Amino acid sequence: MAVSHWLLTSVLFLLSFITQASAQQQGCSVTNSKPRIYENNPPGYVVTTIHVEPDFTVMIDPTSPDVSFFTIQGSQLQLNRSVDYENDALLLVYLICQNTAGQRDSLEILVTILNMNDNSPMFKQTNLTKVVPEDTKVNATIVAHEDLSASDADLDTIFYELTTIVAGTDGYFAIKGVHNPEIYLQKTLDYEKFNSTTLVLYARDKPVGSTDTTNTATATINIFIEDADTKSPWFLPCTFINTDKSICISSPYTGRVNISEMSTEPLILEPGPIYAIDPDYTLNEKIVYSIVGGDTDKVFSVDADTGNLTMNKLATSPDSYLLQVMATQVNNIQKYSIASVEIKVINKSNHAPYFESRIYNGTVCVGQAPRSFVFQAGDRSSPLMITAADDDFPNKVNPNIEYYIKNSTDFIATKDGLILTNVVLESRVTVTIEAVGKDIVSLQEASTVIVVEVVCAPAVTSSKIYTAQDMAILGGTLAALLLIALVFLGVMIYKWYGKTVKYLIREKFSQKISGGYQNQSYMQDEHPDVSTKQHETSENGSVQLLTHVPEQRVLSLPSSNAEEIDSLPKASIASTIILVQEEKEEEVEEETEHEKEVKSILKTDRHVADDGYKAVWFKTDVDPDAGERVEVIKDNAADGDDDSGQDLQKNEEEEDYGEDDHLRGLRRSFASESSSLPAAKVIVNMSCTDAVTEDSDI
Repeated sequence: MAVSHWLLTSVLFLLSFITQASAQQQGCSVTNSKPRIYENNPPGYVVTTIHVEPDFTVMIDPTSPDVSFFTIQGSQLQLNRSVDYENDALLLVYLICQNTAGQRDSLEILVTILNMNDNSPMFKQTNLTKVVPEDTKVNATIVAHEDLSASDADLDTIFYELTTIVAGTDGYFAIKGVHNPEIYLQKTLDYEKFNSTTLVLYARDKPVGSTDTTNTATATINIFIEDADTKSPWFLPCTFINTDKSICISSPYTGRVNISEMSTEPLILEPGPIYAIDPDYTLNEKIVYSIVGGDTDKVFSVDADTGNLTMNKLATSPDSYLLQVMATQVNNIQKYSIASVEIKVINKSNHAPYFESRIYNGTVCVGQAPRSFVFQAGDRSSPLMITAADDDFPNKVNPNIEYYIKNSTDFIATKDGLILTNVVLESRVTVTIEAVGKDIVSLQEASTVIVVEVVCAPAVTSSKIYTAQDMAILGGTLAALLLIALVFLGVMIYKWYGKTVKYLIREKFSQKISGGYQNQSYMQDEHPDVSTKQHETSENGSVQLLTHVPEQRVLSLPSSNAEEIDSLPKASIASTIILVQEEKEEEVEEETEHEKEVKSILKTDRHVADDGYKAVWFKTDVDPDAGERVEVIKDNAADGDDDSGQDLQKNEEEEDYGEDDHLRGLRRSFASESSSLPAAKVIVNMSCTDAVTEDSDI
């Protein structure tokens, strides 16, 4: 079969070639016997050019299939009308060539018409209307494919696009694809949000955004939402918890009954009577009420149609009842809601609260900040306070009463009855407001009138009323400043007196461990070469004994403190030793209160009649002819410096084995300082025994 087709094609080609050759040999020919032209051509469009030999003429064969489309103008074959590809895709015409000698030949011209994008897509219906129930499932088909498909005479591929005209309805409907115009539901409908919308479907023969010439068709789809029973009942009042107002939450109901008292009327509840509605407003299905929990003793009942709560019998227990009331749609029991109702059992209130004063008068200044006190008229130092009395209480003070302002937002009342401003009052005016005192247990109320005169602020500046928070901030600031000052003072004391204080503490600690003080005279006997004395000369020439410090004390200091002592100024060392000795003398005096009073042994006058008393005088004051028992130590003031220096140096050498380098330096500096002081002869007698004479350079 394929071979036969090939042979047929070859034969036709040869015949065409022979025909053209004979035509060329004959008297006429054409430039292109198979031209290709676009549709929608203008009349007179040149199809091809005819070449005619001398003595030959050319004409269109009247028997040609499409003779009506062609005409010959001179040597041109032209179209005499526009061609439409969708109607005529191929045109065939024959030309006849002849001469005067009677020779006649025929030429075949085959014209191919090329298609152009000259047709727009077309919808079967350009305007549709659909009713969609509110409870239609997501992804359900809204408009079928066959109802929205468009056709194109150019046989182009069609591209679809869906848009929404009504604001706020975007995203609910969509098409299955760019080449599939089937519309489906993309998001759950809500009749309360919108109940209708309009969609526009576009059909294009080129993709969106193409730079080529694009033909477009449109179809309008009108969507109407049909309300459906989609929501459960709502108890009123309720509060919406989302912006689209699809969910509304109600507050619990509360009521009061007197213990052991039967009420025949429907109970008064807050914030109102039990009432529920169907949120599907257009349907507004009937709702019935029932108690489903919290009433095991069947004390209460609810009216199925009205929701009124009544009592079946007495409430004998002071406990509260927490009832559960259900509201159900009659047509669908699965559409229901439950509300809680708290019934408090209280003692009967025989008297309602009341205000003893029918009118209260107050005053406040212009420009006061919100939450400022309203003061009593005529007394700007006393805040205005309203008080409701209740004869059910012995002192008429009902702790369950709370206060509020009923007809004004410029003022508020605290629970205790104080009246405060709620806004900044900008002008002078007299305001009359109604205040209410309500017993939150029995729900009984009393009202009174408050006349507030808004006046100009006084000329003098009133002192600011500081709050507890202000005082706390001030106290915290002062405490912080005090802490900083104490830290700074401690640092300064440590910087200047730290080493001295450390030494005194260690000395005191060492004395306590040793178990008391030792007799200085025995210490002198044990270490006669390590005692030191110091004195000062006053302006009148008198001499005062400053201290007697055993060197053993100095040697007993911890070696770790030697460097600290060595680093102290000489004057500081001397003053430290003096302070320690004074401390010792005071303690010795306390321990020897029962003994004979010890008198000063350093005097400039003489007492001859006191036995057992020994004194010390300067050499120049002693009268050798007095006949008294006096031991005089030679005055070595002249060579005191050398002797003291030699004695100290000798003692240091003998005691080198028990001292470290720092302590030796301290003793040398102390000895050198002491050697510059005036010398004195001292006789010391601590008891009635023979006097112990010490030779020392101070």
